[in-house]
Amino acid sequence: MKKSTLLFYTLPAALLLSACNTAATENKQAAAGQAAVTPLPVISPVLPADAQFHEPFSLESLQHDFDVFSWESFIALNWPAAAVGVADTSVNIGQKPGAATVWQTYKESRDIFLPGGATPPPWGKDVPPPPVCGDQGFPVLNQIAKVPNNVLDESAEPFQTGPLVDQNGQYTRFEILTNDVMFNYIAEKNLYSKAGQEAFASGADFPFGTDTEVGSIMLKASWKVLGNNDDPQKFHTTKAYVYDNPDEHAGVKAACKLQTVGLVGFHIGTKLKGNPQWIWSTFEHVDNAPTQGEAINKKHYNYYKPDCKDCAAVNTPPPRPWNPGNAYTQPSQVMRVIALDKPTKELNASYQAALEKLVPGSVWVNYELISTQWPTNAGSKTDPTGAPAPAFLANTTLETYIQGTVRQTSSSCIQCHNNATMTSGKFSDFTYLLQRAQ
Repeated sequence: MKKSTLLFYTLPAALLLSACNTAATENKQAAAGQAAVTPLPVISPVLPADAQFHEPFSLESLQHDFDVFSWESFIALNWPAAAVGVADTSVNIGQKPGAATVWQTYKESRDIFLPGGATPPPWGKDVPPPPVCGDQGFPVLNQIAKVPNNVLDESAEPFQTGPLVDQNGQYTRFEILTNDVMFNYIAEKNLYSKAGQEAFASGADFPFGTDTEVGSIMLKASWKVLGNNDDPQKFHTTKAYVYDNPDEHAGVKAACKLQTVGLVGFHIGTKLKGNPQWIWSTFEHVDNAPTQGEAINKKHYNYYKPDCKDCAAVNTPPPRPWNPGNAYTQPSQVMRVIALDKPTKELNASYQAALEKLVPGSVWVNYELISTQWPTNAGSKTDPTGAPAPAFLANTTLETYIQGTVRQTSSSCIQCHNNATMTSGKFSDFTYLLQRAQ
């Protein structure tokens, strides 16, 4: 493990170590005639500032090391929060079901890009929910920071490819958030408004992390409203205002209801030193959907009905008009197009076992890494995407309808975000978030 120049960029040093066998332990086991047993990973609330890399380097070893970074980030971000952006180290992840996690105290996009380009409230302060939500129980939520104000006002997937409807006939809801590093850059550069972006002299360049300091992080989360067919004990849950936004789709009437929702998808974009294309990690609930070509071995999926004769075609958006206010919409029939590879499945199993050992019955054993996309040639002078690996990456709850392996068509985080600009047309540093400015 060390800093090394590889693939045209510098691989930074790491913050945390994952558990690994020592040569002495292996020798003792061999002497005793025992097979070497790989220890479980370390579970830590410390958000890694960088990935760790181990020689000898190869595409496979680098993928593994970035995947470990993804799991470490996922765990730290989902640790119960003690304050805004701060983990509660007095408890372990999984010990406070339903409590606000670190990332849930970050800034929602609706708190950054305000009507008329107004200045957003500072870090740790939030915008009230829409008036139609009213006072629906703030005093009884008993959760820290911004979670009682959490408003899920998006019912269509990013890039408006269509809504995702669960097996209860309810629209999945989405939100986008940033950490303090990314938010402060937007606020200080006045990039929260169209006027500020127009006056900005260059393209955006969000701060990257160092060996010890975390850089810019942006998150996308997908939530399903929990119903009669769902087991709340298998989800990370929260209370949220589920808001039907009339500005999102034509014909939608403003409505709001305080509901219990379960986390089903989670994107992490992290800007690491030496990686201007960012590092992209994506996680899902293990019961979201089966994989094409693999056994359909569960009786219940969040977004797939086995042996259904009259369901919608697989991975097809629901017909228009789209209206999340409908009491029931025909459920989506979703399957994963690109299977998880064996190393990813093995890594997931090791982290799930570690989480279960730490807190038996932890809801977090019900989540899995799909993969991590990273630039193999980050410093390329001819390819601004840095030749990402893997070439395609899709979350079935966030890129449901653009899964696949067709270049310029199928989901690829880096390829897609390379096209992002501000409202002024200037480069927005691999995020479409700035296009929300008013």
